[in-house]
Amino acid sequence: MRRRTLAASLGAAAVAAAAVPGTAAAKAGGRCEDDYIWRNAVVNGGGYVPGIVFNETEADLVYARTDIGGLYRWKEGSQTWKPLLDWVGWDRWGYTGVVSVATDPVQPRRLYAAVGTYTNDWDPNSGAVLYSGDYGDTWGVAELPFKQGGNMPGRGMGERLAVSPFDNATVYLGTPNGNGLWRSTDHGRHWSEVESFPNPGNFVQDPSGDYSDDNQGVLWIDFDLAGERVYVGVADPDDPLYVSADHGATWQPVPGAAAALGRADGNRTIPKQAAFDHENGHLFVATGWDPGPYNGAPASGRGGSVARLSLATGEWTDVTPAYNPIGTIPGFGGLTVDRKAPGTLMVATQNNWWPDEILYRSTDSGATWETSWDYVWDANWSWPPARTDRFDMDPAGSAWLSFGNADDGPAYAVKHGWMIDALAIDPHDSDRIMWGTGATIWGTESLTRWDAQGALVGWDSVAGHQIALPIEPFTVAVRVEGLEETAVQDIAALGGTVVSATGDLGGFVQTDLGEAGVQIRRPNWTSGRGVDFAGLDPRVVVGTGDVEGETDGHVGVSTDGGATWLTTARLDGIAGGANAGSVAVSADGAVIVWSPGNGTTAPVFSTDLGRTWTPVDGLPAGALVRADRANANRVYAFAAGTFYASTNGGLAFAATRATGLPASGPVDFRAVPGRRGHLWLVGGEADAAYGMWRSSDGGATWRRVRDFAEADAVGFGKARNRHGYPTVFTSAKAGGVRGIWRSTDEGRNWVRVNDDAHQWGWTGKAVSGDPDVYGRVYIATNGRGLIYGDIAD
Repeated sequence: MRRRTLAASLGAAAVAAAAVPGTAAAKAGGRCEDDYIWRNAVVNGGGYVPGIVFNETEADLVYARTDIGGLYRWKEGSQTWKPLLDWVGWDRWGYTGVVSVATDPVQPRRLYAAVGTYTNDWDPNSGAVLYSGDYGDTWGVAELPFKQGGNMPGRGMGERLAVSPFDNATVYLGTPNGNGLWRSTDHGRHWSEVESFPNPGNFVQDPSGDYSDDNQGVLWIDFDLAGERVYVGVADPDDPLYVSADHGATWQPVPGAAAALGRADGNRTIPKQAAFDHENGHLFVATGWDPGPYNGAPASGRGGSVARLSLATGEWTDVTPAYNPIGTIPGFGGLTVDRKAPGTLMVATQNNWWPDEILYRSTDSGATWETSWDYVWDANWSWPPARTDRFDMDPAGSAWLSFGNADDGPAYAVKHGWMIDALAIDPHDSDRIMWGTGATIWGTESLTRWDAQGALVGWDSVAGHQIALPIEPFTVAVRVEGLEETAVQDIAALGGTVVSATGDLGGFVQTDLGEAGVQIRRPNWTSGRGVDFAGLDPRVVVGTGDVEGETDGHVGVSTDGGATWLTTARLDGIAGGANAGSVAVSADGAVIVWSPGNGTTAPVFSTDLGRTWTPVDGLPAGALVRADRANANRVYAFAAGTFYASTNGGLAFAATRATGLPASGPVDFRAVPGRRGHLWLVGGEADAAYGMWRSSDGGATWRRVRDFAEADAVGFGKARNRHGYPTVFTSAKAGGVRGIWRSTDEGRNWVRVNDDAHQWGWTGKAVSGDPDVYGRVYIATNGRGLIYGDIAD
């Protein structure tokens, strides 16, 4: 192999890189007298991991990319993941969506990440390629003139980034939406389009919306080591595969690819993933009709295929697994080969929603396959059948992976997964595999025991029915520790207990921040949206979330500090789904006020823990509701620039005379513990009222806190002194610097408590202090979980 270590600039057409500090900078707005230690409240995963990449040269060097939560590096000693993109700040929050990752096979310390969360206008910035020379500890940024979609459909395909093993200064990038194939020849610092590449792709699976209408574009790049050829997969069912024999100078379609990667029933498919078996001279390609990760097969049946190309002869062979216990194969996600055992490969279904995903394994280059589980039918072919598995799933440390369910015949509560696009056998160890799902990473170091097990199911000719053959299952366990990917929506710090509302997972109750805690399952929130507690009796906790079905109400209630929960009555006329709105409970816990999120139903109150609801008098639909933390008679609301107050516990409201508050943009306000009528309000939008205001008379009058040009979340913790004002924390912008700020003197002075190495992208949803631990701050992030900081000893 040739190694190039220095390259000239690409000139005016290239996009220049910008430096990113990799260590903490001085704290803005005055130096904080306290240094902070930052940790995650442990959930373990909680989001989609679409890519896991092992370095081909250095053992134990592994990276996991997430769709909204950044990039991680494996730490073999502790068996945990280290976050690498916590330095990403508010203005470039889209960099936390990682489209692809590439680790250099020649100089393993070099690392690249293609970033950008949305290709539509949800993300205001263009994408970028991040480059590092120290395993991701520090980074440079090469901005791109187009957007990338780390959280868009198709994010599990690829990898779209690839380092050339023939010249490791050369890095390729596949892009969506007609932007083609791009290349850097100076280790990722400058990029330009490969103008000779002929096909930018044309496949749009669903053109009906601004989220599903991406042209998936150029999907992956991989290298034939023996022939020194570059292969590129393209989202074009009629012309899906290209090859270059001159290091990317010229390109030709691979003969027979369209027919080999297509489908006999005429459904269009695209080459989602590929892998080389270099020893046997094979290229394997997994296809699908849908870019994923949500959908499996079209109504017509099987949704994808696996094809094998002989690099020596150009012959294509269909090696699609023919058997699925449920009858048809919905489609395929992840594909991987065993570098230590030529001819061995694995592929995962996507999405075999019921009863479970299937991992297929072949040791003869795809000629035959074994499944990770199978049905066992009795003599009467009774439904549902039993099931037998090659491995046991051990969710230790992540008990919530059962999602509150129990095994139901072949549908186990703890599944092999779903949305499995990340599937990787360690190139240095045939026994190790990891795969990512929509919630976690699973792994084992006993994979080759599969091959000694033989068949899972046989036939009892005497009894006349199937039997499970005796095998000794190995164990697959959680391998996601340290990777925290929840999108936290709200925080209630009760003192010794923290309750969080989270997107997709509902919420968690934690009495030990070092353990995953208990998932809130009643009500069965698909996404938790808000939590509150009674200021004078924190045993009473309420929350609201999106629900499905017709059983659970949107509001949940706990009277024992979150240990157990009850659902409330479903309000007539409000369906499930995203209608959670906001909820508040009076300081004595006697009245719950709920403002539904459907935009048409006025807020309601309950005096019987949500068994019945009565319309509130005086509030518009959609008003944000909060309760006073010290006065049980006072409840507050805000809508479209108007502040409302109730003096009878939330049964009726009247508009206050307050003026000058934000009339548009997202707004939040919170009541101060132990201080009657003390309120802090944040929010608004640029070019209008935007910042922070405070009131000490129950919202009748407000004074702007001039320190902040922008502020988006505010919360309170233990006072510095015994009789002092509660510590105020905010996610805000002061002096041109975004950060997490703290005041211990009622807002007269502020210090930034985080630094440039700890920014976590967007932090505008919620922030809270702790009532028992001075200085502790909890920060809701959009994909990096619940961050908390303590003053260093």
